[in-house]
Amino acid sequence: MTEEGRGHDPGPDRLRSIAVHREDVANALEASLRSDREVVLRVTPPFSGRMRARLHALDAGGDGGDGEGAGSADASDSPAPLHIDPRNLVAEVPPYPEPDETASEYPDADLETRRERHAEAVAAWRERVRERVGSTVEIEVDDETRTVDVVALA
Repeated sequence: MTEEGRGHDPGPDRLRSIAVHREDVANALEASLRSDREVVLRVTPPFSGRMRARLHALDAGGDGGDGEGAGSADASDSPAPLHIDPRNLVAEVPPYPEPDETASEYPDADLETRRERHAEAVAAWRERVRERVGSTVEIEVDDETRTVDVVALA
């Protein structure tokens, strides 16, 4: 990292808080739980005290794809993006409703009714996730764990 007269100011060690949309957290968590994709909330440089984390699929390319985000620098010596697992943003992740479980709760219902009930179960799960976005998250910065505040946006 460049000194710029301020030590490590350009790096992720400057972070004091991150803002996340509750819906982005629910989307990232659902995608991670329901597929083989790794979906995270990503904070990109240049870093400042308050940052916004945005939904990002690690397999989408163009991000360096290291899966860790913090600590590695490229040839221009700028810090790598910081990737935050959505599980780390949710206090007590509720179990995702599986279609078979929903169907077993309504054994005599027709297929359309079971689909509707499953959609309702997923919507309720997403609401629980949005309500459980935590107030802090631990991040790894230069082999050190730091706690930063989480500002949950509507």
